[in-house]
Amino acid sequence: MRRLGTLIVVLAVMGCVLIGGNFVYGWSAKGPLTKETEFLLPEGSSLSSAAASLEELGAISSSASFLNRAKILGSNEPIKAGEFSLPAGASNSEILSILQGNAFITRLITIPEGMPSILVHERLMAEPLLTGDIAVPAEGSILPESYAFERGETRVAVVKRMQDAMRNAIDTAWKSRKKDIAVSSPQEAVILASIVEKETGIASERRKVAGLYSNRLKRGMLLQADPTVIYPVSKGKPLGRRILRSELNAINDYNTYTTVGLPKGPITNPGRASIEAVLNPEKTNALFMVADGTGGHVFADTNAEHENNVERWFALRRQRGEIE
Repeated sequence: MRRLGTLIVVLAVMGCVLIGGNFVYGWSAKGPLTKETEFLLPEGSSLSSAAASLEELGAISSSASFLNRAKILGSNEPIKAGEFSLPAGASNSEILSILQGNAFITRLITIPEGMPSILVHERLMAEPLLTGDIAVPAEGSILPESYAFERGETRVAVVKRMQDAMRNAIDTAWKSRKKDIAVSSPQEAVILASIVEKETGIASERRKVAGLYSNRLKRGMLLQADPTVIYPVSKGKPLGRRILRSELNAINDYNTYTTVGLPKGPITNPGRASIEAVLNPEKTNALFMVADGTGGHVFADTNAEHENNVERWFALRRQRGEIE
């Protein structure tokens, strides 16, 4: 009987060790996921509701086993709402660590420098992971950058971040502005920066283009910026053709060929570099510029010099077969 009792105790201990070992092993063993899988944990989710969703997703075999092991073997850190990427074969332990950490899936939407608000609207509306409708944002109110967003986030919230970023960028740049610049307010700075943004895509030219237009503003000259002619016609989208003479002669609040001074508002969303260029323009005597055929411009201080540059530009275009 004594031997039988000892045997029973040994078997009981072995059974406990086996059960305990299986319990611990199940915490770190390879899970059932066969491929990397996205998992969205809504705000306010509990560990129990997360476990149920994980079982339904097929990331864990049993929500009850996951919860029991998590309470005994896991960390006491809270889980976090967000979208996560669960790797193939993720163990219960790995999954809990992921949900407690900051390894959220980062999704970005990029607004390039010089993208007009009508195209910003189209880009946001085309993003299927965002929700809700928005109106076209005010021109010049969006800071061109890449913005992180979460699946299911509202487009209104994303636009607000973009506009807050623009306000902060302008406020910061305005505090560092140089003396005797041609603009008298942050809004005027954005308007002029939007012209600079559309007139040149060459980073090294921005401050000189800003200096040229600043000179013209100070002298009360017409700015004669082609993009301001196009804006009322296309709202910032590519025109797709040459500007018509009637459009150059049109009298409206944007056409700087017929109205002295700045247009009534921005013609696109300028980037930080163009804003900073307007607030710290290059000191130059240039009043004129024309394309040089390489994507940049030739600058001139006098009209006679400018006319010679224009003739060379037209000769190059005729040589290329662009005009007769």
